[in-house]
Amino acid sequence: MQDYTVTVIIPTYRPDEKFRKLLERLRRQSVQPDRILILNTEQKFFPKDLEDWPGLEIHHISKSEFDHGGTRDLGAGMADSDILMFMTMDAVPADTRLIENLLRPFASQQVAAAYARQMPNPDCDPIEIYTRSFNYGQASCIKTAADLPRLGIKTFFCSNVCAAYRRCVYQELGGFEKHTIFNEDMIYAGKLIQAGKAIAYCADARVLHSHNYSGMQQLKRNFDLGVSQAEHPEIFQGIKSEAEGIRMVKNNIVWLLKNGQLLQIPKLIYRSGCKYLGYRLGKNYQKLPRRLINHCTMNPTYWNL
Repeated sequence: MQDYTVTVIIPTYRPDEKFRKLLERLRRQSVQPDRILILNTEQKFFPKDLEDWPGLEIHHISKSEFDHGGTRDLGAGMADSDILMFMTMDAVPADTRLIENLLRPFASQQVAAAYARQMPNPDCDPIEIYTRSFNYGQASCIKTAADLPRLGIKTFFCSNVCAAYRRCVYQELGGFEKHTIFNEDMIYAGKLIQAGKAIAYCADARVLHSHNYSGMQQLKRNFDLGVSQAEHPEIFQGIKSEAEGIRMVKNNIVWLLKNGQLLQIPKLIYRSGCKYLGYRLGKNYQKLPRRLINHCTMNPTYWNL
């Protein structure tokens, strides 16, 4: 495998024990990052003992300065490595070969991005366990524009929970959106596909990452997802989306029945309804009063700018 220099970039806010575990497992990787940049929101919440953690470069910003795309792009601008690797502070490497496996697809010059498989945490509920397996299957793949008729919006799927990007292409295409409510990874992935590049899904590059969101949290998350797509018709207009969600719900019901989780089905239907309602509201946010937007969004500060 070709040797690449790698900068790991992690936005943080009130980092906890899971973040410490992430750092410990980065330290044990078979391929070591050249730099680890931490972009921390609000210095007063950053643990003092982590300030002296070997190898960390910590940059503090205010809460008002944080932006899902802009903050990550700030980190990218500080790096001079071949590969930019982004993680969230709650994505814990599942083994010692995460970086090694994530880098492997870059042997193809067409590949400009690669993202990891997200495995459920031990406390993950049954609905989310299946959702992880649906979105992050056991088979790796390479996606290009040729896959749009078959995969629809999943062609653009790429998650900054744990993803790596070829820096030269990142710079050439302008990187992440500097001001975005959410979904900066898929917006950029769409640009890659449109530019004739490829995105690799690496099933053998694994992180532990899952959330047990309530119905209202799902609504808010999908509202912001809908807003991001509405704001970027140059990427998402005309791309099939809802059909994939319906297929996931149907398959999830079958999986719950097969695994004796009959009582989870009403919860699944409720959460799925919240997701769809949030998504449709987000897609039509320009027609909504500001008060309703404030109730629906996960990122209220986004609307203050």
